[in-house]
Amino acid sequence: AISKPYGTPEITKDGYKVIKSIKPEEPLAQAIANIIAQSASQCNDKVGDGTTTCSILTAKVIEEVSKAKAAGADIISIKNGILKAKELVLESLLSMKRDVSSEDEIAQVATISANGDKNIGSKIAQCVKEVGKDGVITVEESKGFKELEVEKTDGMQFDRGYLSPYFVTNAEKMLIEFENPYILLTEKKLNIIQPILPILENIARSGRPLLIIAEDVEGEALSTLVLNKLRGGLHVAAVKAPGFGDRRKDMLGDIAVLTGAKYVINDELAVKMEDLTLDDLGTAKNIRITKDTTTLIGSVDSNSS
Repeated sequence: AISKPYGTPEITKDGYKVIKSIKPEEPLAQAIANIIAQSASQCNDKVGDGTTTCSILTAKVIEEVSKAKAAGADIISIKNGILKAKELVLESLLSMKRDVSSEDEIAQVATISANGDKNIGSKIAQCVKEVGKDGVITVEESKGFKELEVEKTDGMQFDRGYLSPYFVTNAEKMLIEFENPYILLTEKKLNIIQPILPILENIARSGRPLLIIAEDVEGEALSTLVLNKLRGGLHVAAVKAPGFGDRRKDMLGDIAVLTGAKYVINDELAVKMEDLTLDDLGTAKNIRITKDTTTLIGSVDSNSS
C-alpha cells in the first residue's frame, strides 16, 4: 500500500508506482531510488509490464556492483562484466520464449497483468483478436459506474511525438490527451505565428483543443503556442508530419480522409492558412500523444461496435 498525504492509501503491486513513491531523506539512498525508478520507467514505456521484476533486478545489480567496487574491482571491468552477462541472459531468455498466438493464451497473459481479473483479461484478448497484433488498443476510465465496454473505431498511429513537453496534459504519464479536437494539416514548416493567428483565435473562442501536424513547428510559432498553452488560453499541441517526401504527402492525405479535413495546406494550394475556417479543419474523437507516437482515434460521430 502507498500512503498519501491526503485520501486513502493506494493498494497496488505495480513496481513503478511503488518505487516512485519512495522518497528517502539520505542523499545516497535517494540517488539509488532514482536510478531504480528510471529503470522501471524505461521498462514501463517499452514493455508496459514487468516493472517489479525490473526494480528488483536493478537493485540487485547496484548491490553487486557496490560489493565488487569495495573489493577493488575497477569500474570498466565491472561494466564489461555486466554487458557480457546481459548478452548471456538475453540468449537464455530467447531460447525459453514461446510465442503466444491463441485467444485463450492472450487472455491468460492479460489476466495476469490485470491482477487476476479474468473479465478484463478476456476483454483484452477480444480486442487483440479484433485489431490484430499491429492494431492500437487504448484504455480509458469510464464516467461513473459502468461495466467494462469494448469499442472499435477507425484510427491510426504514427511514429511522431509532441514537439515540446510543455504541451502535455497529463504530467504524471507525460502525454497529451485531447477529446474532440480540431486538426490542422500542412506540408509546410511553421516558423512564425502570423499565418495561423486567425484560425487560432476562432479555436480559442470555440473552447476545443487543436492539434497541428506540420513538416515542423519551430521558432516564434512554437514558443507562442507553448506560451498560450501554459497561460491556459489555448489547448494546443504540435507534432511533425509522419514520413518523408511523397510518403509524407500520402500519409497527410490519409489523415485528412480519416479526420475529415478539407485541406492539407501546401505551396501548390490556392487556399492559404490565413483563409482557413473551423469547417476546413479535421476532427477526431480522441487523440493521444506521447514523446514518440501520435494516435488518432475515430471521428466525432464514430459508432460503437
